[in-house]
Amino acid sequence: MTAVERFRELLSIPTVSRVDPAEVDDGAFARFHAALERLYPLLHASLEREVIAGRSLLYRWRGRTDEAPLLLLAHQDVVPVDGQHWRHPAFSAEITGEGADAEIHARGAIDDKGALVAIFEAVEQALADGMTPRADVWLAFGHDEETRGTGALALAALLAERGVRPALVLDEGGAVVEGAVPGVSAPTAMIGVAERGVATFDLVTREAGGHASTPPRLPATARLARAIDRVRRRPFPRRLVPPVRAMLATAAEHTSEPLRTVFRRTAVTAPAVTAALSLLGAETNALVRTTAVVTRLEGSAGENVLATTARATLNVRLLTGETLSDVSVHLSRAIADPEVDIELRHGSDPSPVSPWRGEAWRRLAGVVSQTLGDDVVPLPYLQLGASDSRFYTGLTDAVYRFAPFHLTRAERDALHAPDERIRVDVWLRGIRFYRALLES
Repeated sequence: MTAVERFRELLSIPTVSRVDPAEVDDGAFARFHAALERLYPLLHASLEREVIAGRSLLYRWRGRTDEAPLLLLAHQDVVPVDGQHWRHPAFSAEITGEGADAEIHARGAIDDKGALVAIFEAVEQALADGMTPRADVWLAFGHDEETRGTGALALAALLAERGVRPALVLDEGGAVVEGAVPGVSAPTAMIGVAERGVATFDLVTREAGGHASTPPRLPATARLARAIDRVRRRPFPRRLVPPVRAMLATAAEHTSEPLRTVFRRTAVTAPAVTAALSLLGAETNALVRTTAVVTRLEGSAGENVLATTARATLNVRLLTGETLSDVSVHLSRAIADPEVDIELRHGSDPSPVSPWRGEAWRRLAGVVSQTLGDDVVPLPYLQLGASDSRFYTGLTDAVYRFAPFHLTRAERDALHAPDERIRVDVWLRGIRFYRALLES
């Protein structure tokens, strides 16, 4: 069986995580674990394996020395495909095209079984070649990254309890892309040195209720709609935070004037740079401000019944330097209505910022150039979404977020959407990346 065939088999197992744990198919995770054991016999014979928090997996590959270990992260779970129309069934892992155009279509092909299976392949190959790493290698695979992250939280807590202090932690995150930074024509490896915080706030309005035929002047739903619009019309302030300054300063070496000077002198040009980035698109706007968007609405259970409670779920992503308290204050000022309750359901502040200089960064950047192309420019980057890596920042300051795959704009847009896919050649290069990282 080839690496691609093993990948397809694992992609076909629907390890879907859901907000309600009772709705999760435990059998799918059991089949996934059994398939890993069967498909990677050397790894399971040579590494110590533990099951944590019911479904998360932790492996230890003992090295020759007691130097600080390498910790590789990925997650087993994928988001649901409910209500989506796919060109190819989401868990069929069909291959289309030939040669460089060959693609594997499946939920999880990129997020995040692409990385997880590539790590397994790299370790299995290394063991077959008789390799023993210089330092310990830990592999930690959470089971609910897409919902609560309880698996990663338990894994990180266990490693902390055992005193594991990694030299480098690598999780999913940025990728090799083109056009990410204005003026940079070379492909860039976007390596997350930090990630935004994530929080869920509820905006809630209440009233006595009654029959819909005699509504009050400002029913709960209308008050809620007004509050939502006020949040939209009063965005969070723009700021140029250290990870984005570092990205621009590094990119400056690969641009021409006048952008080179603009990117180098952000102490002076920050207002103009943040204004430009906020206008260039949703991704660049999210680099310079905290974002908030309503994702769910709830009202009355009946078509002819006034809502006694109207609720909007607000997904907030916090920029580096912002706190949950800051968000609450901003929302309160933007809404300016004491009859709208602002309730924090759950959330976490932004991660610490990892160094974009020093040994750990050079190690990672060197492997990028070695395996993904010497024309690829490693750039420090602020990751916009949340990952399991946020739970591991207490173990070391060298926590990075990067998946070694060269992705097009269309491929990135398919994450959490219909027709998620990865090119076969791109995925195979990812295996080489992890193998080189193990050897580094």
